Formats: sequence, C-alpha cells, structure tokens
Amino acid sequence: MAESDWDTVTVLRKKGPTAAQAKSKQAILAAQRRGEDVETSKKWAAGQNKQHSITKNTAKLDRETEELHHDRVTLEVGKVIQQGRQSKGLTQKDLATKINEKPQVIADYESGRAIPNNQVLGKIFRGKDIGKAIEKGPRAK
Repeated sequence: MAESDWDTVTVLRKKGPTAAQAKSKQAILAAQRRGEDVETSKKWAAGQNKQHSITKNTAKLDRETEELHHDRVTLEVGKVIQQGRQSKGLTQKDLATKINEKPQVIADYESGRAIPNNQVLGKIFRGKDIGKAIEKGPRAK
C-alpha cells in the first residue's frame, strides 16, 4: 500500500451538452448570462425538400385579392330537403340510412354548410322522393 500516491488528483469532467441540449432555449439563456457569444440563425424551409424558389402560381396567388372559398348549398335547398324529409315522417338518421350516407351529411345539407355533391343530392331527391324536385318519366332511347 505504500505504492499509492495520495497527492495525485483525478479530475472528472462533466461532458459538454449534446447538440439537442445546446440548442434548447434554457441552454441559450444560460450562455447569454455567462456572457458567451451566441449565434442563432433561422433556416428557410428547414426539414422540407424545397429546392426551388417561388413559382409562377405562387406569385399569382399572392397577387390575388379575392378571398377564395367553396360554394355551399343554399338555405332554400336545405329547407326543401328538410320539408320533404319531415313530410315523409323521417328523421335525419332515417334518411341517411336509406341513402347510405352519414347523418352528419344530411344535417350539413339542411343547414347550408355542405359543399354540393351531385351524387348525394341525386340520392336525396331521386332515390327517396324527397322534395319532389325531379319527376320520373319514361326514358328516351
């Protein structure tokens, strides 16, 4: 045991922060408090595979001042659907079941929130005689 040197000092150092830790807001604030130089830069389109600049369509949309939106079903159509459904004694759920749609679709059409879909409207008006808007007649050959 005489071989051990009590005057030898072993210094264990703490590892530096990992890349993720060094980029955290807490680490940046701590470095600023210590007076260290901190460089931050924002990367444009980081994490995306964008290799081109603004296209013609993007510039055209930027110049567009008109608000773009989808047309909705009018309230008149919704009222016709609702009156026809009620005259048959059907609930929204019953009508939806008969035309193989979700009850929310019927609710959207009746309230005027739905985007018109000719297939759904065709099922509502033709399939179950709701609204009597389209008369069935003999087909022409």
